[in-house]
Amino acid sequence: MSALQALLSIVEDIYNQMKERKIPEIKITTRTKQNIEFSEESEVWVYGSRKSTRSAKSIKGAYQLLRMVYVIGFLKEQMKQNKSSTLRELYYISENWGIAKFKEQLESDRLIEDLEILTGFQREAFNIRPEEDGATVLGPIRIREKTRRGERVIHCQDDVGEGGYQIPTNVDNLEFLDCDADFVIAIETGGMRDRLVENGFDEKFNAIIVHLKGQPARSTRRLLRRLNTELNLPVVVFTDGDPWSYRIFASIAYGSIKSAHLSEYLATPSAKFVGIRPSDIVKYKLPSDKLTDEDIRALNSILSDPRFSDDFWQKEIKLQLELGRKSEQQALAKYGLDYVTDVYLPERLTELGVLK
Repeated sequence: MSALQALLSIVEDIYNQMKERKIPEIKITTRTKQNIEFSEESEVWVYGSRKSTRSAKSIKGAYQLLRMVYVIGFLKEQMKQNKSSTLRELYYISENWGIAKFKEQLESDRLIEDLEILTGFQREAFNIRPEEDGATVLGPIRIREKTRRGERVIHCQDDVGEGGYQIPTNVDNLEFLDCDADFVIAIETGGMRDRLVENGFDEKFNAIIVHLKGQPARSTRRLLRRLNTELNLPVVVFTDGDPWSYRIFASIAYGSIKSAHLSEYLATPSAKFVGIRPSDIVKYKLPSDKLTDEDIRALNSILSDPRFSDDFWQKEIKLQLELGRKSEQQALAKYGLDYVTDVYLPERLTELGVLK
């Protein structure tokens, strides 16, 4: 079954229910941390069997089904014309849909995720793409990229500027030609990425540096998985020491809750955390900030998140709540601009067995 056929089958099911004088409804996998479970086979977190019902019995449910039908109609025409649109454009296009228009982009984004789950196809199969997120990769790897104008070969260290090679939307269009790297380091902030590049970390340690640009896009997570599984490169994740950063790591290593239906495609279960730990605040006497009420709520939520159930995370999160503090990657500059590349990362990477 094609992506278009799968989409149309949803509308057909709604139509048949109405034809039989039934109140239309759809059942969809519940996307919460209570409905994710660990897959022993793929070693990632995936959705469990719980489902919720979207029914026209309620006004809210009726609006959800109406919007879904409108979106499928739009996607049908887009796919037939072989055109594409961004998630942002889809949101604005709904301005012409009267009562079916979306109130905010979060609603349209979630509906596309619903369609992915219901059909088993990724949004790219619907010709939907995200906005460019600007994440980059820099290091000793040569790739072949397929573009609209043909193919081009790029060495991500010699043929790019200090900013690196911008990761494309569809990473599966990349072919890895040769690679001299020993590992991949994914970095949360641009400032820390720039510090590693300026200090020549990629050359000194034969590392591929990937800038996550905050919460990583799917394309970035897919690239990390491909580098790990196809080139057998260890992946380490270097973030700030706060609950939002721990979730960034979780989305890379364990799979994110909102896209657990894609965990086997996006997650890198062997990824290791080298970010700022609560225990680092004590060990290195790092400058730190007081946890906000929102931080505390997020940390308590993480304590009950099954992805963080091992002893390491439970111990570190409880320590952070006890300390009441959080710290950033760049707090290591307390000891000088070279400390992170000359001391902190080499020690942590050796401890984890990434550096010999």
